[in-house]
Amino acid sequence: MDIKDRVRSPCVAVCALDENDVCIGCHRTGDEILRWTTMTNDERRQVLQYVAAREEKHLI
Repeated sequence: MDIKDRVRSPCVAVCALDENDVCIGCHRTGDEILRWTTMTNDERRQVLQYVAAREEKHLI
């Protein structure tokens, strides 16, 4: 797979984990951040769905 075809990281360079082990910048868990480079595109898309749900919850 070409690098341009990979699902991009949601990182926004605001890297700090909250008390729930979730990054306040990209809303990924510490484990998701660590595993990101070895995930398949399907796994990354799943994480992005989790990220969207966490972000929405955070905005409420």
